[in-house]
Amino acid sequence: MKVSAIFQFRSPEIRALHLTWIAFFITFYVWFNMAPLASSMLKSVDWLTRDDIRLFAIVNVALTIPARIIVGMALDRFGPRRVFSVLMVSMAIPALVFAFGNTMSQLLISRLILSSIGASFVVGIHMTALWFKPKDIGFAEGFYAGWGNFGSAVAAMTLPTIALTMFGGDDGWRYAIGISAIVMAAYGVYYWFAITDGLDARAHRKSRKALAMEVSSWRDMIMLILWTIPLVGCLAILVWRIEGMGYLSSTGALICYAIIAAVVIYQIVQILRVNVPILKKGVPEDDKYSFSSVAALNSTYFANFGAELAVVSMLPMFFEETWGLTAAAAGMIAASFAFVNLVARPMGGLVSDRMGNRRFVMLSYMFGIGIGFVLMGLLNSNWPLIIAIAITIFTSFFVQGAEGATFGIIPSIKRRITGQISGMAGAYGNVGAVVYLTIFTFVTPTQFFYIIAGGAFVSWLICLIWLKEPEGAFDEEYYVSSVDRMIEEQELAKAQVKPQQG
Repeated sequence: MKVSAIFQFRSPEIRALHLTWIAFFITFYVWFNMAPLASSMLKSVDWLTRDDIRLFAIVNVALTIPARIIVGMALDRFGPRRVFSVLMVSMAIPALVFAFGNTMSQLLISRLILSSIGASFVVGIHMTALWFKPKDIGFAEGFYAGWGNFGSAVAAMTLPTIALTMFGGDDGWRYAIGISAIVMAAYGVYYWFAITDGLDARAHRKSRKALAMEVSSWRDMIMLILWTIPLVGCLAILVWRIEGMGYLSSTGALICYAIIAAVVIYQIVQILRVNVPILKKGVPEDDKYSFSSVAALNSTYFANFGAELAVVSMLPMFFEETWGLTAAAAGMIAASFAFVNLVARPMGGLVSDRMGNRRFVMLSYMFGIGIGFVLMGLLNSNWPLIIAIAITIFTSFFVQGAEGATFGIIPSIKRRITGQISGMAGAYGNVGAVVYLTIFTFVTPTQFFYIIAGGAFVSWLICLIWLKEPEGAFDEEYYVSSVDRMIEEQELAKAQVKPQQG
């Protein structure tokens, strides 16, 4: 697939790609609509404090992790068109409540629920995989993610202007957030009618059980359990932070810990319920896949997207304090980390397509991330600012290229459970952000960069040992196993029985 193909708007695949990245763009615009308006909120609402804003920032990512897992399951069952449309329309409700809320409880609860919108990323990943062939999937996924993810940066650039210029007054921020929610809901309705799950009904292949990911061996089932525990377990870190800020009593924290433990146990039970019967019966050879590759990609997204979310939150202050810049200048320089996303992430997917070896590309990008953050760890005020900016862009190029390479591999691992694999890997990106941001509260920026570099090198080692080149990763069509055909036949039989019963 050539880069120029993205302008072929009459092509069904390209039209689907543009419809989907715009949907992702809008959801991220709404997800990050609070930060650029925080100062306006403090001026408008006299009972809000800076600590309240920090709390909202924490809960703004709280439910993203479990939401990505749940949405991943829903994708494999209902398809991305329905899930994306329902997500956009339903999440407009808490966005509107936050925009016009008048109590702390309203703002806090609505922001907590709205954090689920971060799961939108994996929906579009699955939709794009349904429209593009294996040989083109890297660039398509990279373009979708790179341009859609830019919605957060556009929100930071435009929302203050909308609030102050279009509306003005103390409540300008409310109307700015409210309009973004209404636009999202309207696009959700449009998306329902504007797109299908692939060129034909056979594109979306349902999994046998959407309650947990299917695996191919007893060893893989144990690995799945071990890699599932941190997904919800890391929410305990958020509870600990909120309790430490004084917003949650020790009793409330204990209740939250108990709920988290219960959810983890429930997930383990579901994994056993789904996989034990399958494994006892025996998995056909042509339907097997290696969960080790999924685990390796979980680690890459922890190390690349987790690093991106963490670094973006501290980079402006790092430049401001190290080189004595103004807040505005430091913010513009730090924004270069996000702007690279527009090119680097699609390029990561494109390189993955062109090289003919997705595993090698993944290893190269992860090693580059490690080198980049080691160089950033060496930066201090003695370094010329222009060199520091160049190193930042260099590092960002590898970070976001690796993100594109990760999702260039995922659709080829196991077509039937692409939604769940995408949801798990995507959730690990948020786990990485939570872990890294928590570590940052205890270390200096220099130490922080070295720690992130260490995480990248560990992921590189995991990929070197576990990641396998997906079979058929550059074929014209995705591989269809005997189990895929059996499920398809069962679905057709059910569809034929229903009209007869009616």
